[in-house]
Amino acid sequence: MVYMAGDNNLDPEGSLDLREMKKVGSTDDLNIIAQFDRAAGHVARRYYLRKGGIVTGDAVASLGAVNTGDPASLLDFIQWGIEKYPAERYLLVLWNHGQGWDDTDIYADERYRSLRRLASRPTRHSFFRSPQRKIMQKAINNQEYRAILLDDNAKDFLDNQEMKKVLADTAKKLGRKLDILGMDACLMSMAEVGYQISDSTEYTVGSEQTEPGSGWPYNTILAALAKNPGMSPKDLSNLIVDKYIASYPDKEAVTMASCDLSKADSLSNAVAGLASALRSNLGDVTLQQAIQSVRNKVQSFDVTDNIDLVDFCSLLAKGGVSETIKKACQNVITEVQNGYVLKQGYRNKSMKNSNGVAIYFPLTTVSPLYPKLEFSKKTGWDAFLADYNKAIRSR
Repeated sequence: MVYMAGDNNLDPEGSLDLREMKKVGSTDDLNIIAQFDRAAGHVARRYYLRKGGIVTGDAVASLGAVNTGDPASLLDFIQWGIEKYPAERYLLVLWNHGQGWDDTDIYADERYRSLRRLASRPTRHSFFRSPQRKIMQKAINNQEYRAILLDDNAKDFLDNQEMKKVLADTAKKLGRKLDILGMDACLMSMAEVGYQISDSTEYTVGSEQTEPGSGWPYNTILAALAKNPGMSPKDLSNLIVDKYIASYPDKEAVTMASCDLSKADSLSNAVAGLASALRSNLGDVTLQQAIQSVRNKVQSFDVTDNIDLVDFCSLLAKGGVSETIKKACQNVITEVQNGYVLKQGYRNKSMKNSNGVAIYFPLTTVSPLYPKLEFSKKTGWDAFLADYNKAIRSR
């Protein structure tokens, strides 16, 4: 089930990806379905993709204008797929731009300007009477926050809380966890994202780094699945990693990883232990300097606030820190390498120290949205970041 939020600059890539899917097409043992919301001027359509022919010939529903950032739209697609094309296993792919854990609303300024213009326009229309005016003013003052499935026309996209709810409803519909959540989007293989949805999802496949516009190689992934439709969700997750990495030359700085979310709780416990050990010793200037040195050279990505979790712990454990902190670092590394990350790969030497899962570590201030995450509440990583930045500034 491929949910394609293409009402943005990725519209051309969506058409190409549908053609890739059609190179394989559905079989007696494999249903390939998609919903593609295109850029302005096009309607959203649902497809049951068959081998060969033109893409429009596979359209099974025309939806008109759709806000792909609305959780109700995503849930409706999922429920339609489950009911119309029932299967023993399900891979749901969220196809779009991605921001990892970061729920900052990139449309806020644009929406703010539009609402200000409306609010200043004299009118007798009932829209500007209470409570509608209060709703509008709340949007101006508070704004909203989102993380994936950007829709440029609706000025909306899906935040992590909404994604958690959609996947929980999906699991309820299935009577079990979703087998695989694939994220054909940038920056989504983060500890924060995995923990957020671990109650409802077995495996994820996503990238620590940004993705090139061409995204996943659907033709090679689906060809292998069509040959062996009985493969386990774990094997399919690992296969996607292999096919994705193989589809790019060494000059492309790409990463991909499959993760077992049944290990998300153990990993978060290990991160909580590390956060506690670091916070307890932040009064030591030597530790502050060690963390700062590691942060300056750790594997980071196109969004530099995201760093590789294992590389951070590996470098810190070698930096002359206490045995308690070394042990806490090793616990995190063990949880990632011996359970949470099933398989990972990269291209380009700039990504050589990526290990499959990133974590947030800003260079300056901590986003006020970060403490709201389930991961922050569980681990206290937000409190460590805040204390560390305060200690660095006061030196």
